[in-house]
Amino acid sequence: MKPEHRKAKTIAIDGPAAAGKSSVGLALAQHLGYLFFDTGVMYRAITLLALEQGVPLDDEEALGVLAETTIIDVQPPAGHDDGRYYTVLVGARDITWALRTPQVDASVSYVAAHPRVRLALTAQQRRIGQRGRVVMVGRDIGTVVMPDADIKFYLDASPEERARRRYDELVARGQEADYDAILADLRERDRLDSTRAVAPLRRAPDAIYVDTTGLSRDEVVERLLDLLGAREEVSSS
Repeated sequence: MKPEHRKAKTIAIDGPAAAGKSSVGLALAQHLGYLFFDTGVMYRAITLLALEQGVPLDDEEALGVLAETTIIDVQPPAGHDDGRYYTVLVGARDITWALRTPQVDASVSYVAAHPRVRLALTAQQRRIGQRGRVVMVGRDIGTVVMPDADIKFYLDASPEERARRRYDELVARGQEADYDAILADLRERDRLDSTRAVAPLRRAPDAIYVDTTGLSRDEVVERLLDLLGAREEVSSS
């Protein structure tokens, strides 16, 4: 009898902004029955708190203290029927929806660039990842946060494709959108993410590269499931 394939308990998905990490990671997690953990929510949480408390976004010491003293948890969305994909808690406060404001969107890359903030939040991300049964999405998961993840994917797409996706998302929400401005913002975000001093955006040597340009979310998910099956078969042979 053929042995049962070993299922990856920790799956890391990295890549630049709007490469499809979140939508693909969510669908993959739902298919597997895993927690979907977009680690960007932790940086958004610190950004939200900094904005609320009037902490300057260029004050690394103050932001570092905030990140070091704030316990953030990410849990499955059980018990909520408001369309959320996970629940983000700071203590007993549910901040899940407060993380998606335009003010947080515009500020999070600057907060995430501070080494002290990244160091503090990396430890919290590992704590959640080590529970297992998680699809963890971000920009340094396979290289820094979970270098020993069972399997790593790096999703990418052309800047023009990523800008078009972001434009379509905003229009679908009824928000005004400027494609050229979005493209310029994505390129600047790529520059910030890839040149920061700590944990820059890069592909882990053992990550599987997947170009999502021209592919639908479902097509990418099917590709990852195929790759997971292939990896599981190799690991069990």
